[in-house]
Amino acid sequence: MSQTTLRNGRLRDGGLVDIEIADTVIREIRPVGSHPVAGPFEDLAGRLVLPPLVNGHAHLDKTFFGGEWQPHVPGGSIRERIELEKARRTALDRTADERAFSLARTMVEFGTGTLRAHVDIDPDVGLGGLERTLRLRETFAGHLNVQIVAFPQSGIVSAPGVADLLEEALRLGADVVGGLDPSSLDGDLDGHLDAVFELAARHGAGVDIHLHEDGPAALAEYRAIAERVAAYGMQGAVALSHAYGLGLLGERDFDEIAGVLAERQISIMTNGPAGPVPPVLALVRRGVNVFSGTDNIRDSWWPFGSGDPLDLARTVAYRNSLFTDDSLDLALGFVTDRAAAALGVRGYGLRAGGPADLVVVDARGAAEAVAAPPAARDVLRAGRWISRRSLTTRSDVPRSAVEPSTPSPQHI
Repeated sequence: MSQTTLRNGRLRDGGLVDIEIADTVIREIRPVGSHPVAGPFEDLAGRLVLPPLVNGHAHLDKTFFGGEWQPHVPGGSIRERIELEKARRTALDRTADERAFSLARTMVEFGTGTLRAHVDIDPDVGLGGLERTLRLRETFAGHLNVQIVAFPQSGIVSAPGVADLLEEALRLGADVVGGLDPSSLDGDLDGHLDAVFELAARHGAGVDIHLHEDGPAALAEYRAIAERVAAYGMQGAVALSHAYGLGLLGERDFDEIAGVLAERQISIMTNGPAGPVPPVLALVRRGVNVFSGTDNIRDSWWPFGSGDPLDLARTVAYRNSLFTDDSLDLALGFVTDRAAAALGVRGYGLRAGGPADLVVVDARGAAEAVAAPPAARDVLRAGRWISRRSLTTRSDVPRSAVEPSTPSPQHI
């Protein structure tokens, strides 16, 4: 049995602790210096120790990350942007594997342990993006837990055959059924949502729907989704991504919708983009679970992004004026415990008896980690360091689409 102790680590609440690890499990977390350390140890010098970070929403299948710079091409409506993306996707498809793997590797080295990846399912791409993402999930096993969302980017009702493709995607290994702007994209609110929820119910899957609408259309969508959550008994299994319209509702409508979201445990994802955003603090105060994901990273939709969840938390904090230490700690929750709850990650957190999975960040607390995310961080999985940015450039994270995940036998 391999045994070691990580000494003088700082927890999110500021407490300094020693973390004793036996093989792949955390044996004990105790106040620093409260017990003599017998055997190998490493001094963390008061750096912040977090559970693996959670990226609740990303699009690996369409990123330009790791390839040549692609100038951004402006577009107007969501439909126009979809068509622009399709044209560029065809030209860049042959390097899609390499770019997705490059981004996933970078995410792991930033400390990401769980990722929800939305994968386009449409009549043109078919299941090609899903098959690539399934390969990526297998390659990164042990480094990154990947949830796959079967995402109908071009619609369901208005795109013949997509419902069948979504069902096949679930059979092949997708975990969640996606949706997109039922009213404006498909022009059929009930038809779109019925397809999504019936598929999810049939396959025991979750639901995650992109919503960009505002005004009456948004209000109708929130109400229709909440009704189906209750009807299908899917409390805690549904997320609404972006939900821009929440930031534009009047006080009365907002109170109504926030109350229903909290009651039916519908989580809200925001990446803090330009334009309207859901009011995260008001939602949290009303009991709604809010979480974050990087969304598009350097692709046809958005030229920005690093893949770092802490950088994402900073963006969301900035957009929502979360400046105090307490509110910055809340922003950290959007990429840790709150995101884990939204994605249904079981047993999340640092605890005795739990897996020896953690990330050590060169910060003295949650507020500093969010306000000024440090590049220096070390990633531990199953009791072994897989990336040591603080000390060297060493990394055991898979480097290519054809490289299998082969955990090293060495421990700390």
